[in-house]
Amino acid sequence: MNRITRVALVLCACVVSVAWGQQPVGKCSNNWTEFHRPNMVRWNPCEKVLNVHNVGSLSLKWSYTTDGSVVSSPAVSNGVVYIGSQDSNVYALNAETGAKLWSYNTAGIGVYSSPAVANGVVYVGTEDGNVYALDANTGAKLWSYPAGYAVFSSPTVADGVAYVGTAEGGRRDMFALNASTGALLWSAPPGNVFSSPAVANGVVYLGSADQNVYALDASTGANLWSYGTRSYVYSSPAVANGVVYVGSYDHNVYALNAKTGAKLWSYPTKGKFQDSSPAVANGVMYFGTGGGNVYALDAGTGARLWRYYIGWRVEASPAVANGVVYVGAYNDKVYALNARTGAKLWSYRTGNQVFSSPAVANGMVYVGSGDGKVYAFGLN
Repeated sequence: MNRITRVALVLCACVVSVAWGQQPVGKCSNNWTEFHRPNMVRWNPCEKVLNVHNVGSLSLKWSYTTDGSVVSSPAVSNGVVYIGSQDSNVYALNAETGAKLWSYNTAGIGVYSSPAVANGVVYVGTEDGNVYALDANTGAKLWSYPAGYAVFSSPTVADGVAYVGTAEGGRRDMFALNASTGALLWSAPPGNVFSSPAVANGVVYLGSADQNVYALDASTGANLWSYGTRSYVYSSPAVANGVVYVGSYDHNVYALNAKTGAKLWSYPTKGKFQDSSPAVANGVMYFGTGGGNVYALDAGTGARLWRYYIGWRVEASPAVANGVVYVGAYNDKVYALNARTGAKLWSYRTGNQVFSSPAVANGMVYVGSGDGKVYAFGLN
């Protein structure tokens, strides 16, 4: 497969109570600071503005044009949207107006990785084989780490460590870096990691093109367990309530015991590849498929609750907030669906295919498009 298709497959993966496999949130934060959010499940339980009753009134608030396709997914922190573009730049945009605050040119081929923001630092990987740490206020480079191969994986930052995978290359393609200095702490063997890692309770969960889902010790990189699917795992895992949810190119989504890797259930996507990363909220798992569907499954049993047929490939990963599921598709559109019923509440046509996965924060929806634009939608 070509680079754009392969990359699209990859990028298109705070609860109130604390359960095994979920991180405590303390004070509720409406920021969307990385691909997964800190709870790993692409759910923003803090969003209170947008809901099923008013989301149909969403309108375009602003758009920002880059010089390349925007496959990267946005991160939102403290009033700033951070996102990468295939024009080799990482951008920081005012979340309310879209005004550019700064950009950093990586001098690479493109930035497909989605940024992660932690403690005033933006972490992002690039196709030139580097992981960068940038000052979130100024864009100044703090450090870079030469991973050696293209980085499509989106970093996850936890407990002072940045975890990220690399693709197309080596025998040790999962890295743990000191978040302050960029020093290598450990690397691990899973090969060709397009998946973005999820970190929960001292364990790193990731998918690999070697057809496995892995659980690694977050401190050492030691393999705790692996589960073999029958094809590539480009989907990024979600971890909630002691369960790892992930899709495989073998046309299935899986629920695995987070401690042991034992399969709890699987759901067939009817012969269509599965690379959209799951979102999990309120006991329901949401995901898109190459067959043009968005599914909602009971997270405990895998039973199908509803299906919404778009008719075009859905490689973007859903975002869930306040009873609404947001997702983009190959038909150039972004959708808002009722999380309980699957009914369409709203859609917007961008200028090209939507590989980017939406972020929802502070009454706004942010997403990139293949037309080179970053879009922001809100209420009048």
